[in-house]
Amino acid sequence: MSDLYVSWPDYHRLIEQLAVKVYESDWEFNQIVCIARGGLRVGDLLSRVFDLPLAILSTASYHGPGGRSRGAITFSRDLAMTTPNLGSNVLLVDDLVDSGISLKRSVEWLNHNYGFYIDEMRTGVLWYKACSIFQPDYYVDYLEDNPWIHQPFEYYENTTAEALAAKLSAPA
Repeated sequence: MSDLYVSWPDYHRLIEQLAVKVYESDWEFNQIVCIARGGLRVGDLLSRVFDLPLAILSTASYHGPGGRSRGAITFSRDLAMTTPNLGSNVLLVDDLVDSGISLKRSVEWLNHNYGFYIDEMRTGVLWYKACSIFQPDYYVDYLEDNPWIHQPFEYYENTTAEALAAKLSAPA
């Protein structure tokens, strides 16, 4: 299993490709829900492209050195959203589906807590790994060899405000 390194331009291009896949499906949806933290950027950009409200489902399941240890998934108590109710046709997005447990459990959580609003829910990710127990409705890249994905924002997981201040105050 080799690692996959993703640049900012590649990351944005993948989100654009996901947007096109959803668009070309002709599915009419009226709400985007992103799984935070990984799906925040995906949800934000799709919300802008489709001009639809974004709701945020905060979860946590990875921890330890480099965030590579998967543990039990924890869900926020509520969705963060600016609309009075959740839309009836929901696109649930994340950056990737690895084991599939988080995405599967997020679908279950949404149906349990907001199912009375939802008529249809579909899922979308940038990367779908072969080891996943859950197949998303939309994905850009199918990764048969299940690599660890290094995303461009990981730089900020290993830096501090102090380090940024020193970097930005240094002469050019």
